[in-house]
Amino acid sequence: MTKPTLLILAAGIGSRYGGFKQIDPLGPGGEISLDYALFDAWRAGFGRAVFVIRPELEAPIREHFGDRLRGRLETAFVFQGMDDLPAGFTPPAERKKPWGTGHAIRAARAVVKEPFAAINADDFYGPAAYRVMAEFFRTTPAPRAGRAEPFAMVGFPVRNTLSPHGAVSRGICEVDTAGCLREVVERVKIEGDGGTGARYQDEAGGWQALPGSAVASMNFWGFTPALFPHLDALFDDFLAAHGQELKAEFFIPAVVDTLIKRGAATCQVLPTDDRWFGMTYPEDRPEVQRNIRALIAAGTYPERLWEGNVTRET
Repeated sequence: MTKPTLLILAAGIGSRYGGFKQIDPLGPGGEISLDYALFDAWRAGFGRAVFVIRPELEAPIREHFGDRLRGRLETAFVFQGMDDLPAGFTPPAERKKPWGTGHAIRAARAVVKEPFAAINADDFYGPAAYRVMAEFFRTTPAPRAGRAEPFAMVGFPVRNTLSPHGAVSRGICEVDTAGCLREVVERVKIEGDGGTGARYQDEAGGWQALPGSAVASMNFWGFTPALFPHLDALFDDFLAAHGQELKAEFFIPAVVDTLIKRGAATCQVLPTDDRWFGMTYPEDRPEVQRNIRALIAAGTYPERLWEGNVTRET
């Protein structure tokens, strides 16, 4: 059986954080957040890592990983560039950055030919997310011709995804009785309510309660290569409607939502109780480091991640 690929979306600027947080050392051996993602993916049975990056990140990422992945994960690099566009489209001259997560995943269309998981490079998802996604790939048969393509998404309780240093944006999911994604609603300002729940600010500026158990999408998706023709067609439609807007973005949740509503895909929600953490703000960094130390102390990770005789879980 072909091992799945991990597609890492690492081209983001990180404007709120204020720097290249993708290569910010966090672990006791200088590990970055992405080290733990790749370690978890390798242990879960993934066979390849494809990095979607900007050109200026290639050298530091290659230098950081060096021999760490040799014999564990094959690697490839693709660029999310402003010029990776359909023929005949010219972006506005004032546009300064690419078109979001859907555009980033589309950048890998020439090199990814197997089932793949797409993740954010600077998010810490926990080992369970990679295990449930790998199990989904192992146990889900290919669809018959003309049937909906089976995709997946790891879902976190929203209470496990908040930052104590400011509001966050999350895709809040509606899940049907079969465990499939029905809809993702983007909430752009979510914070804890002081207890076990959360609240979000609505379009009128008022605050609305949100259960802490509400399922949040953290951009951990599982796809097959059948996604790429859909991405091409939907990106064409997006550019026709929004291509001259300076800040419009082609987000992957909107792509998945469209395919579900057209009957072209299903999306199984794979729940995990692991705590997500990331560095939305610079103040998040010490807490991320504390969380990593706690996981090392609990035996989830070795202190020096890539040293010693660590074996796969599958």
